[in-house]
Amino acid sequence: MTDISMQVANVSKKFRLHHERRNSIYEAVTGFLKKNTHYEEIQVLDNVSFDVKKGEMIGIIGKNGAGKTTILRLLSRIYQPDSGTIITDGTVIPFLGLGLGFNPELTARDNIIIYGRLLGFSKKEITEKEEEIIKFAELERFEDIKIKNFSSGMAARLAFATAVQVDPDIILVDEILSVGDITFQKKSYETFLSFKERKKSIVVVTHNMDIIRKDCDRVIFLDEGKIQIVGEPEKVIEFYTNKFNK
Repeated sequence: MTDISMQVANVSKKFRLHHERRNSIYEAVTGFLKKNTHYEEIQVLDNVSFDVKKGEMIGIIGKNGAGKTTILRLLSRIYQPDSGTIITDGTVIPFLGLGLGFNPELTARDNIIIYGRLLGFSKKEITEKEEEIIKFAELERFEDIKIKNFSSGMAARLAFATAVQVDPDIILVDEILSVGDITFQKKSYETFLSFKERKKSIVVVTHNMDIIRKDCDRVIFLDEGKIQIVGEPEKVIEFYTNKFNK
């Protein structure tokens, strides 16, 4: 794939929304015995194609429900496309649903081991990184506290600090820069900039137009599952703004 780290070609994805209908009072009362179910299909992505160059940061913008997060989940292999192909060159780390896999009954240290193993580390490798992770997450006083006693922000910081220990080729980001307080957000932001400086490919979904303007090399505007325009940040932001300000 030469200078291309990720290639998305003619990808489409539908989801089924299941409904239950009861056509009479009798059916409503006895519905637990017999239900009339049906579904509708929602076209979330429709023939989407783009590529990501090595060392490039691409932003994906659009209204809620446009299909942005679905793209990230397809790129990370959480979902499979109904049609089309996705080819990647290198290791992929998705910063999606931080903290999934944490056991609330275990301590921060124990969860670092578990989460690190899910990310592909050996037990020895992740154990050696424990102190660095706890320090990065700013949780030195809470390392032996059970996760169930953490705030959601503390848990997200721990997950983020663990995940950034991986040295991936491609990083997928879904509004992750909002993790924690202002100080930690700044640290998260600087971490992603360091990935970019080391020529990692980054795909970021965000509503933060400042990040799009300052840091993205190209931007994709997605609307109702279709790519409307791909190009330089200012050009795409202007197109996006004009479309919804009419």
